This record gives sequence, C-alpha cells and structure tokens, in this order.
Amino acid sequence: MTAAVLGVMGGSGVYDLPGLADVREERVASPWGEPSDALRTGRIGDTRVVFLARHGRGHRYAPSGINYRANIDAMKRAGVTDLVSLSACGSFREDLPPGLFVLIDQFVDRTHGRASSFFGDGCVAHVSLAHPVGPGLQARIASAAKAEDIAVHRGGTYVCMDGPQFSSLAESRAYKAQGFDVIGMTNMPEAKLAREAEITYATIAMVTDYDCWHPGHDAVDVAAVVAVARANADKAARLVARLARDFPAEREPCPAGSHRALDGAIMTAPAVRDAALLAKLDAVAGRVLNG
Repeated sequence: MTAAVLGVMGGSGVYDLPGLADVREERVASPWGEPSDALRTGRIGDTRVVFLARHGRGHRYAPSGINYRANIDAMKRAGVTDLVSLSACGSFREDLPPGLFVLIDQFVDRTHGRASSFFGDGCVAHVSLAHPVGPGLQARIASAAKAEDIAVHRGGTYVCMDGPQFSSLAESRAYKAQGFDVIGMTNMPEAKLAREAEITYATIAMVTDYDCWHPGHDAVDVAAVVAVARANADKAARLVARLARDFPAEREPCPAGSHRALDGAIMTAPAVRDAALLAKLDAVAGRVLNG
C-alpha cells in the first residue's frame, strides 16, 4: 500500500499553512521548469502535508504565468497522493455568497495557450477527465467542514478564465446563463495535470465576490477580493487542519480512477517513444513507463 500524503495548493490570500509541525522547506528541481515557490513539508497530526503557494509568496505570478506543470511535478516528487486546491473565486449564484466555500465537482476550461499536458509528440497519452474531482477526497473535506462548523456548498461547476482582468459584464452574464456556478483563473490546467500525474484532486472554491453580474454589488476590485480572501484564509487553515488530522494513513483508491489514471492511457508504441520526453516523465508516469 502507498502512504497517503496530503498536498495543499494555496491560492490568492493563502501563502502559508498555519499549524504545520516539523516544517522543512525544500526547493524541488523539476525537469518542467521552476515551481512557484519552495515546498513546505511538515505534519498535522499523523499526516504528512506538503504546501505550495500557487502564486508564490508575495503573489509574484499571474494566473497565466504560473508553471502548472512544474508545480504538479514537484508535488508528485514529494510523494503527494491527494491534492487540495484552495482557490478564490467569483460566484454566479445568489445563494453562493462571499465567504462561502464551494466544493467543486466539475470544470470548464476557457483558458488559452497554457501548457495543459505532460504528454505530447513522442509520448501521447489520453486520460479521462469525466470526473475531475476525487469523490472520496471531496467527501472527506465535507466531513471536516461539518466537524469545524464551516459552511460549504457541495457540488458546482467552476469555469476557468485566463485573466488577469476580471470578467466584462457581458462575459459574466453569459457564464451565468450557461449555468456555471463560480469563476476563477487557476484550476485549469492544474486539475488536468493532477489527473495525468495520478494525484487525486479536489477544489475548495472560496467565494470572494459576485463577479459583476449582480446588480446589487459593485464591479470586482482587488481590495474587496483581498479582504474576503484574508478572512477566508483563517477558515481554510482550520478546514485543512481537520482534514489532515482525520486523514487515512494509506492512500485510498479513488472512485474516479485518479490513482490509476494512466492505466492504458499511453498510445505511443514503446519503440518510437521520445527518450528526452520519457526522462521528464520519470515522476509523473514512472509507474506505467517502468512497470
């Protein structure tokens, strides 16, 4: 059995994880480039936890400037089996107000030009993303929220835009009309890459605003988003701490198949696979390439 290691990807307003014990900081070398920051590894209870600030401490990287492949590869090299994304978002629903946490289960990718796969020419692979969030991990987050008396809404679709600008009014109204629940700028291609790396993924979307569709609220601005994000960060730390304290010692099979996502996924025949790309895939796909 594989030991469970809980990864936490901190989004806007979440640049550290209070409560980590026995912390050590390590800059992980990745063949995919430089991760956003050093990994902070420690323990909460008996669970090993690895934290990475998605935008870097001090918020150095814009959403489309983040090296998502390096971040996920670094998490994989650190042994992470389950990854929780803490992400600020705007809401398209009156009943999902600022301050609420939404446990996303679907994504729509509206980004352009971001590197969204570890695979490509020389080693082609196709993984299923029908159910991008691990149901078991999401259920554990929901249980932790209940234990901490933190309000969450379970289920919802997150549409990911490039940014860094917030939506136009026309875009906001269009996304709302399409039935999307929240909007953010970072969970794609992060969720896709986590699936390719066979890391179980779940998002805690922390609502900071109503985007700009809501007639009773002003257009989104950074000051308002940051104020709510900071308040959300304290709740997020409590939620992650409870999740970690109650986490299993061994990795649980994912009902969505994330723990074996690469089974049968690689299409390229061994004889014609690109050696340089295979070398970069040592952590992400080593289980199937070396098996």
